[in-house]
This record gives sequence, C-alpha cells and structure tokens, in this order.
Amino acid sequence: MFKTFLDSGKVRVGLTLFVLSILLAVFGPWLASVSPRAIDYNALGAAPGGAHLLGTTAAGEDVLAQLLVGARGSVLVGLITGLVSTGLAVVVGITGGFSGGRTDKVLTVVTNVMLTLPGLPLILIIAGYLPEPGPVTIGILLGVLGWSASARYLRAQTMSLRNRDFVAAMRMVGESRVRLVFSEVLPHLTGLISALFLAGVVGGVLGEAALAFLGVVIPDSVSWGSMISESQQQSALLRGMWWWFGPPGLCIALLGSAIALLNFGIDEVTNPRLRRVRA
Repeated sequence: MFKTFLDSGKVRVGLTLFVLSILLAVFGPWLASVSPRAIDYNALGAAPGGAHLLGTTAAGEDVLAQLLVGARGSVLVGLITGLVSTGLAVVVGITGGFSGGRTDKVLTVVTNVMLTLPGLPLILIIAGYLPEPGPVTIGILLGVLGWSASARYLRAQTMSLRNRDFVAAMRMVGESRVRLVFSEVLPHLTGLISALFLAGVVGGVLGEAALAFLGVVIPDSVSWGSMISESQQQSALLRGMWWWFGPPGLCIALLGSAIALLNFGIDEVTNPRLRRVRA
C-alpha cells in the first residue's frame, strides 16, 4: 500500500514539501547566520541583496533569519494541534460510535457543545490569562478546541463499521470490544485518521498565524505568523516591502499545498473507486 501511495506524483510532491518544512523547522535556527532580532542600522527596510539575501524589516532585522527561526514555531504549533485534535477525535468518535447507547449520547452532546463554541475568541480569552502563550500552549489550545468536527466524522464511520459482517462474526466468537476496535475498526479508519491529522496540522499553522496577527504571542518571539503580523503593522504592503510578508506567506501556502496533496494521495489509496479511475 505504501508503494502505491508513493506512485502518485501529487503525493511525491506533497511529501517532499512536507518533509522540507519539517527539516526547516528542525534545522532552521541553526542555519540562521544572525539572530532574528539583530538590528542592522545601516540597512533599515533594505531590499533583498548583499548581506541580507531576503532583505530586512523596517527595523533592520534580517528577514531570512526570521524565516528560518520562525519555521520551528509555526510547524511545532501545527504538529501539536494535529496530534491533540486527532487524538481526542479518535477517542471520542470511535468510543461513541462503537459503544452506542448512553455512552454515545453523552459523547455526542459533548461534541455538539464543542462545535458551538467560538474557538478563536475563546483562545484569545484563555491566552490572555497565560503568562507566556508559546507554541506548545497555542498548539494544545487549538487542538482541544478543534477536535469536535473530526470526532463526528469518525463516529459516523465507526457506526457503519460496527454493523459489518466481519465485525459481527468476531463478536460472535467472543472477541472483546477493545480487541474489536483495535483489530477490526481502527485499520479501516487509518486513511481517514491520517487525513484528519494532516488537516489538523494545516489548521494549527493557520490558527497560529491568525493568533500572531492578533498579537497572541510571546514578546520578541518569531514565527511565520508574527512576521506577517509585524509587516502589516508597519504597512509593508503600502511601502512596497514585499520581501517582508511574501516569504512567510509563501511558506504557509506551500505547507498547506503539501498537506492537500498528501490528502489526495490518501484518498486514492483508501478509496477503491478512485483507485479504479486512476487505473
């Protein structure tokens, strides 16, 4: 199945971009030649070229250094958001869908309540009471408030699977619920869970950018979202400083495109109809 997954050109492009984003997040701060907050008073708002390959900000800070260092914060928020939201969705959605009865009703009520909560305003309120809302904190908040839609998808698929003949046969021979879930239900939901995780990652990256744009970051911290926020505050677009907001915006767009391409590949592998069309 993995070889079939890699046979798709879209998957190879998406996987390459995604791996490059991860590598940039891991090694980016080490590749930066200067501190992202170091000021060059001789190059305030300088265009790309010379000692500053991607130019400088209005305050004379190197844009390339900020881009390399900021990758870690943005990607870390995305990964944590994806893990937390997908983990909660798997527990709630599969438990409710497979158990049914009162357990399902209680978990459905909880899921519906979470769906109605205004996520961004609530994060702003919670983050306002936190001393240092760093990437880990923001990722956890986004994940805790963003699992409910995924849980509903998993619940619906689990309810469909629990009535299949192969599950009924395993139940008749005395298999426990835990074993049925892990051996029969989860393997059939792998594609959906993977897609939900990837969607959670890109949602976390975009959510971090939105929160940074609204000022919910540690002072002097750097991320792709904070770069866009600072460029907007200094009217970079009106001043023609495209090199300030363009690179971080492009990085976010490329990461989102990579995840979209990977999701297409997952659909082609897990959906028999798409496999036939492709053949």
